[in-house]
Amino acid sequence: MTTPVPAAEPLLDWTTAAQIAARVARPGAAAPRDELDALVAGLRTAAGDAVGHVLDVTRMTPAAPLLPDGGLGEVLVVDRAGWTRANAQSMRAMTDPVMAVVAADVPLPSGAARLAGAAEVGGLLALLSGRVLGQFDPYGAPGPDGRGRLLLVAPNVLQVEQALSLRPRDFRLWVCLHEQTHALQFATAPWLADHLVGRVGDLMSGVTRTSVAMARAPLREKVAVVGRTLLRALRGELVTPLDGILAPDQQRELQEITAVMALLEGHADVMMDAVGPRVVRSVRTIRARFEKRRDGEGAPALDVVLRRVLGMDAKLAQYRDGAAFVRAVEERVGRDGLNAVWSEPAHLPSAREIADPRAWVRRVHG
Repeated sequence: MTTPVPAAEPLLDWTTAAQIAARVARPGAAAPRDELDALVAGLRTAAGDAVGHVLDVTRMTPAAPLLPDGGLGEVLVVDRAGWTRANAQSMRAMTDPVMAVVAADVPLPSGAARLAGAAEVGGLLALLSGRVLGQFDPYGAPGPDGRGRLLLVAPNVLQVEQALSLRPRDFRLWVCLHEQTHALQFATAPWLADHLVGRVGDLMSGVTRTSVAMARAPLREKVAVVGRTLLRALRGELVTPLDGILAPDQQRELQEITAVMALLEGHADVMMDAVGPRVVRSVRTIRARFEKRRDGEGAPALDVVLRRVLGMDAKLAQYRDGAAFVRAVEERVGRDGLNAVWSEPAHLPSAREIADPRAWVRRVHG
């Protein structure tokens, strides 16, 4: 007989995970104090300036009024350690409700097991912390009015603009245009955050139960599954590194969640460029150099392997598939027609429709 996990005790020690991640994360690009101060101030200014531009270019209307400062939510300029702490907080907020549901089916982990899980998650967050420029987080610590927060990772922005020889003001505004578009998506569709949590929760519940069964499976079966998964990951055949251990219904649910994420990322990518050179003078140069970086041009072999293990290649596919969907829909029904996607959950594209935008147009617009 297994002992249920008490509601107050999570399956993973998130506090320790955040501490490990913050300790392990490398600090990133260094600069004199006055330059760092200018970077932080520049990012805050860019985040504020971006709001008006994304409102104009997207033609979207937030469900609630803008904040008194004209923003869509709180803006935090953080270092890599700060990003890991914020994401540990966000991940806990998303997973705790799921764990409460499946707790009765999961044996109470030992202290060593919880520490091992914390070390694994902390190490993953530390690795990812060097690869994120900005992130809109609707889950971690929303304010009293329920709005999310925008995280801008200062050392990563500095590192990329230096590595690609970009105009700092243009690049910082370009990054903020993307992230503020995400903020506007959630502000325009206030049901979106709960919708995503619900779908991810359903998937995680199934995966957790599958994992419990996997933990009880014979050693040879565990080795076989892990071996097949790693082989497919190295061949680039997985949607994510988890895909190889998902049941068929879980794979289908993951595909539908991925379709929504592709919409969010592709829409933000299209809109950040649609603002155009009138606002971001070097936007075409930024896009060209950034795409080469995304494709891994000049990256060491270890970086290529890490991208696959962390699922970064799948993330890049989301940007491109989603952007192609957005452009194709706009060609047929215009930007206002595209914005029907934010009106209700039923109007979100399915995995099939992301690949066939005409099917979405027929279903939603007739």
